Amino acid sequence: MTSRDIFQRERAGESISLDDPEYPKIAAVITEAQRVIAEMNTGYRDPAQVRALFERLTGNRVDESFWLLPPFYTDFGRNIRVGRNVFVNHACEFMDRGGITIGDGVLIGPKVNLVTINHPLDPARRRSTYCAPIVIEDGAWLGAAVSVMPGVTIGRNAVVAANAVVTRDVAPNTVVGGIPAHLIKRMDVPASELFDAVRAGEPDVSNSPGTGPS
Repeated sequence: MTSRDIFQRERAGESISLDDPEYPKIAAVITEAQRVIAEMNTGYRDPAQVRALFERLTGNRVDESFWLLPPFYTDFGRNIRVGRNVFVNHACEFMDRGGITIGDGVLIGPKVNLVTINHPLDPARRRSTYCAPIVIEDGAWLGAAVSVMPGVTIGRNAVVAANAVVTRDVAPNTVVGGIPAHLIKRMDVPASELFDAVRAGEPDVSNSPGTGPS
């Protein structure tokens, strides 16, 4: 049986110590990611240049419809996957060592934090880390300064209100908000209509006064 490398072990949720003999492999990716985001965040970059740098950061092609406004921050970069017609506003932080998957038509507001990494509570082991993936499904909308914690899935067309801290899965076609995030309302608009509207750049189709994110 072939042993898994440190990247496979981390994506599987195994606790990773700084003393792991393979840890320099992770450190090298982190260092390269910091070089790329420094280039992305210094001076003006047009959308095509930003996409090219994002592809270099993640190691994967992105659709021409992908739009990201720098500055952008990440600790790793290689485990981010984005779909079509995705918009990421400025000053977002994607801590992606556990894997971040963003579906089509997703809107991500400014200063959103997607955090896939955590530390053990035991003080003797606290410098170790373990990860769980985040999935943002098609048509979801995350408002300004939302924080999504490890292992969370945001369901299709869901809306997360500004400043919410999401610690557990969000059902499709719902609006959540607060700390920790809780259900505010369910949306009765057909899922297909909602997602089509988001892809067309009309995120207010599902919104009602006082419930939507900033």
